[in-house]
Amino acid sequence: MKLILASSSPFRRELLSRLMIPFDVVSPDIDETPVQSESAPDLVRRLSIEKAKTVAERYERALVIGSDQVAVHDGEIIGKPHNHEQAVRQLENASGKSIVLYTGLAVVNTQSESIHSDVIPCQVKFKKLSSAQIKRYLEKEKPYGCSGSLRADGLGVALLEKFSGDDPSALIGLPLVRLVSMLEAEGMPPV
Repeated sequence: MKLILASSSPFRRELLSRLMIPFDVVSPDIDETPVQSESAPDLVRRLSIEKAKTVAERYERALVIGSDQVAVHDGEIIGKPHNHEQAVRQLENASGKSIVLYTGLAVVNTQSESIHSDVIPCQVKFKKLSSAQIKRYLEKEKPYGCSGSLRADGLGVALLEKFSGDDPSALIGLPLVRLVSMLEAEGMPPV
């Protein structure tokens, strides 16, 4: 069986490579617009499954991994900033506060049509950030494709006071602890 990562994220690709299982990467092309009144956990679960299913249609014998992540601050879903101005706003709003990152994960077996899915939350508390710190961080890191403007696998850790969650890799966008369990259930254990 082939292992396929349904993602265009270089962060997810790097994380999956840590499991030392050969895999291919295929970018899914789906509409990621939230459904009206959809909660953050429901959104990332739905998008993870959609990404995996969309790519799975191209293969007969494969395990396809889909993942998605959003941040929630004060009950509001915060996605990727996409530009400097939005990133500044996101970080100013998060300064000294906690946000929750929800990472959805799905594994689709194209042969048996089984689907495993889960949502892994991580809470992060930001330090009180000055305008100068935000400016320097954005100049160095440019996290415009990262939920909540937090590039946790890089300089973003310097913005944080603390992290709480069951899987540190979920913070970066692919919960490896949970993924290993799903792969084992499908007969593809990394070790």
